[in-house]
Amino acid sequence: MNDLLPGNRLDLLESGTAYFPALCAAIDAAQYEVDLQTYIFADDATGTMIAEALSRAAQRGVRVRVLVDGFGSRGLSPKLIRDLQNAGVSWLVFRPEYAWTTLRRHRLRRLHRKVTVIDAGIAFIGGINIIDDMDTPGQIPPRFDYAVRVQGPILSRIVPDVRRLWSFVCWTQNRTEWRVNKRAPIEARPAGQDRVAFLVRDNFRHRRDIEQAYLAAITAAHDHILIANAYFLPGMRFRRALMEAAERGVKVTLLLQGRIEYRLMHYASHALYGQLLGAGVEICEYHKSFLHAKVAVIDEHWATVGSSNIDPFSLLLAREANLVAEADDFARSLRRELLAAMQRGGVMVRPGDWQRRTWYRRILPYLALGLVRVLMGLVGYGRVW
Repeated sequence: MNDLLPGNRLDLLESGTAYFPALCAAIDAAQYEVDLQTYIFADDATGTMIAEALSRAAQRGVRVRVLVDGFGSRGLSPKLIRDLQNAGVSWLVFRPEYAWTTLRRHRLRRLHRKVTVIDAGIAFIGGINIIDDMDTPGQIPPRFDYAVRVQGPILSRIVPDVRRLWSFVCWTQNRTEWRVNKRAPIEARPAGQDRVAFLVRDNFRHRRDIEQAYLAAITAAHDHILIANAYFLPGMRFRRALMEAAERGVKVTLLLQGRIEYRLMHYASHALYGQLLGAGVEICEYHKSFLHAKVAVIDEHWATVGSSNIDPFSLLLAREANLVAEADDFARSLRRELLAAMQRGGVMVRPGDWQRRTWYRRILPYLALGLVRVLMGLVGYGRVW
């Protein structure tokens, strides 16, 4: 991958128990500016904790900009927003309209990425929203998810992208903040040994970057592929790449959501199990708690952590952000974490058991998959999914 930059340091953060303290500490240490972009900013204990850290930063003169999605953060209380704005935080909502009375493509184009940049020198990227990971009724908390703290030359790619998105959304909403004149200089000095790329999915020049990175790494795999993904409904090209890898002797393992969160996506993904299992792909369902991760490790060398699910909504519609790394130590660490998660909370799907399902359990996944395809067709993507 030509976009990989050397000299970076990656720190893996598992779930909110590691992520939120690290994020708060970085915000409290900020001297110049904080940019936070997220899908969900919840009105709960974690949301309040992050909001208070952002307010403290703004009150001591740090320029704080927060961009949230209009659908994902629709339940946030007006009081919390007012308190942030009164403290000096610039608050912006991506596509504030979220009515679903008509099914149009632009209504499904959400801000799903989770990126925070501190003083143009430290970035946090992953799949963790600003929401209490311990609030998981009926399950053992926390939600199973990952983020990465990154420093180094890759900030020269991350910071301009974050600033461009803020300015673009301001411009589309006729906000005067779209042009930011005083900005912290980008701190992109070498900080480690990791080769890293920053990949986004948008609706302009980077429509397929994340998917193409996955496909290139899968095609080049020679030993093992381990993908953990919350909502797994890949298109034919992706499925074919996985099956071809398994057929040439690569151990392909999928760690997928075992708990039902969104029924349509849950059952639609089951429609692919038979085809994948038949090609030699191993499937492990995570049942201990909600799996919200979007990560992968290939050959203990290539790894990705980010916000992008492997489904049509992430790969075709939403704004996403992933880090891709060629970093042996980081990849091995992530692989160990995933294998440990499979041991403590995973259940392997056996091909024989899958074939012996009752008739109605066989039909339901195909009905769900058909409905997803109809929906994608209505928004103009039926031919590519």
